[in-house]
Amino acid sequence: MEKKALLSVSNKEGIIPFAKELSENGYQILATGNTAKIIRENNIPCTDISDYTNFPEVFSGRVKTLHPKVLGGILQRRDNENDIKQAEENDIPTIDIVCINLYPFAEVVNKKDVDEQTKIENIDIGGPSLIRAAAKNYKFVSVLTSHEQYKDFLYKLTNHKIDLETRKQLAAEAFAHTANYDKLIADYFEKELLNENRTLRINLLKVKELRYGENPHQKAYLYGNFFDYFEVVHGKELSYNNIIDLEASVNLVSELDENSCVIVKHTNPCGAATAANIYDAYINALSCDPVSAFGGIVSFNKNVDKKVAEKLNEIFTEVIAAPSFDEDALTILRKKKNRRLVKILKNENNTKLNIKTITGGMISQTKDDSVFPDNNYKVVTSKKVTAGELKNLKFAWKVCKHTKSNAIVFAKDMKAIGVGGGQMSRVDSSRIAVQKAKQHNHNLQGAVAASDAFFPFADGVEEIAENGITAIVQPGGSIRDQEVIEAANQNGISMIFTGIRNFKH
Repeated sequence: MEKKALLSVSNKEGIIPFAKELSENGYQILATGNTAKIIRENNIPCTDISDYTNFPEVFSGRVKTLHPKVLGGILQRRDNENDIKQAEENDIPTIDIVCINLYPFAEVVNKKDVDEQTKIENIDIGGPSLIRAAAKNYKFVSVLTSHEQYKDFLYKLTNHKIDLETRKQLAAEAFAHTANYDKLIADYFEKELLNENRTLRINLLKVKELRYGENPHQKAYLYGNFFDYFEVVHGKELSYNNIIDLEASVNLVSELDENSCVIVKHTNPCGAATAANIYDAYINALSCDPVSAFGGIVSFNKNVDKKVAEKLNEIFTEVIAAPSFDEDALTILRKKKNRRLVKILKNENNTKLNIKTITGGMISQTKDDSVFPDNNYKVVTSKKVTAGELKNLKFAWKVCKHTKSNAIVFAKDMKAIGVGGGQMSRVDSSRIAVQKAKQHNHNLQGAVAASDAFFPFADGVEEIAENGITAIVQPGGSIRDQEVIEAANQNGISMIFTGIRNFKH
């Protein structure tokens, strides 16, 4: 009996050479609609599925493959006497290869210019059923869901190497394919049609196993499309910690004005600056805490040139990231063979939810996409904020937003000069920020301060005031706000409330 292969693909890439080689290997090609049309146009023998089932495609193609002769041909067990008998009685030949990719729901679901009915029509019904049927019967049937599988499959087919392990691997990929498809549909119905998120569905492909996790005894894996956003152009592969720190540094530098540089160590900024050019931005960022910058992650939001590269080579850094690098800059930076050089391909973070695992489940929150409230902040002290102070307060506020709580950031001349974060007490964070500034010879006179949350007591403001800070930005909202404001007034400090808290745990 002639072997049969069912082809029904939305994405036609590679389907003609695939069908041609199947035919040359003795397979009868069964195909639907446009797939059958282009196969015939290329002079490859092909049978329309409606001719095969003797039942027309109906309802504008909504029903074409959901037929006992098709599903039965896929699902029947070749080693089961009862299945063989029923197949003979009902004239249901076996189908040995199923090649299907689905209507492009993933491509249209997030497009705002596509109406609801068009999105609904792009939900495939028959395709997932046939894929799942073939995958379920992997002992006898090969199922393909992507043109990327064709070349390897044809090689094995021609060399008689389509074994059980191959079919099992294809089945696993097929079930993963339909699972992701169903996730997109379920998410769309809940979010867009019911306006609620009932279920958290995570369905991301494992890209690679990383060398190890936070520590050498921990395993680590990377999932999703991270490399659509970042390209490693030199150095060792990124580690788990590299990726976490790279994300932190790029998220911050992306919020700053042009010609900015951020240096991150253990997810906290130990340097940040905006300047007239990228070289000065790096020099100023490095001056904040050059000791902690050793072994850190450096990110820029503008091109890195030769002059910047020569300066970067003076200290050890784990990763340098930028939208682009001049060729002569790359030549210089590549001299350190293990250091990673990363191109930022897309300058946006499209993450909608931040997710953490907990015992028995997960918790999630929308990402902190708050921005400084230019038209909605309040000056709450007698002393008003000058234009220069306000500019630096906005800068400090952004850096503070990306620093672990409790966070205090001192800034002057559009650069961070003292950062304190991750402490149990806000006063301790203030003291650390002061200590860091003095350690690296920064003059705090005339600097400004940002706090990620309100000051619960006046002592935090008093600690800052003792060191020459002239202005503070904080969210406000404490029951002791008035005491804090009075402390600022007594020390001649201007203070603004944003009403926005930026805890970062």
